[in-house]
Amino acid sequence: MCRLFGLSCAPRRARATFWLLDAPDSLSRQSHRDPDGTGLGYFGADGIPRVEKAPIAAFEDRAFAEEARREESTTFVAHVRFASTGGLNLLDTHPFAQDGRLFAHNGVIEGVDALDRHLGQDRSLVRGDTDSERFFALITREIRANGGDVSAGIRQAARWIAENVPVYALNLVLISVDQLWALRYPDTHDLYVLERRAGGQHGGRHLDHSGSHGHLRVHSAHLADRPSVVVASEPMDDNPHWSLLRPGELLHVGADLSTDRQVILPDPPSHRLTLDDLRPDAAASQKSA
Repeated sequence: MCRLFGLSCAPRRARATFWLLDAPDSLSRQSHRDPDGTGLGYFGADGIPRVEKAPIAAFEDRAFAEEARREESTTFVAHVRFASTGGLNLLDTHPFAQDGRLFAHNGVIEGVDALDRHLGQDRSLVRGDTDSERFFALITREIRANGGDVSAGIRQAARWIAENVPVYALNLVLISVDQLWALRYPDTHDLYVLERRAGGQHGGRHLDHSGSHGHLRVHSAHLADRPSVVVASEPMDDNPHWSLLRPGELLHVGADLSTDRQVILPDPPSHRLTLDDLRPDAAASQKSA
């Protein structure tokens, strides 16, 4: 199953060291489970989005998987991919960039021909072949239609997909230079949020998170003295304040780290898919570790 991670420490910048797919004691096992790509998105001091990604797995390129990514940003998004649609290439590896925002998705959307027709000329935003990048293009179009309101764009795009095409899951993390959004829909996959005060629950500690399955680790000494908000597919430490987003719930983390949570999709998808409905490759990509 793909893994999502998001981090905001806005309005201040922090340096975070990421390891993608690099649990040293189980590198081969983990990378065979999620073999199709790793990626990290963040923003430079100039506000321009940066993406570092590769359509490979740790067992194919140990140097990439083990290299610490030391970057400074107000927001980050990271993704470990198990492909369900699209090729094993750079264009189809998350995160994706559009209109100065970065996006990663975990799930399956079918009916991409209908989605392409609905996108119309905005299909030009899509460079690869994934359902995920098409979903992002629809969000981008709806953000533009709503005068730059990202929450409204996500809500309208997700509602259209939920009502019109078959859906297995729409979990996402989207970041701008100083804000973060996360959606869990429906209840297929988990997505957790932690509002972390400076120093964590014990006070004075740097951020040091590791997913329970070793897919992703992140460390930031800067966050010993500043608060942050973390989003992840699974709790990444023993902090008791990890909170599971409700099905259909959209989280917005503002530029001052204020949080707003609203259920924007109270009903299940009109054409809800199960694992048995998916192609074998797509079903394999969605099974939990």
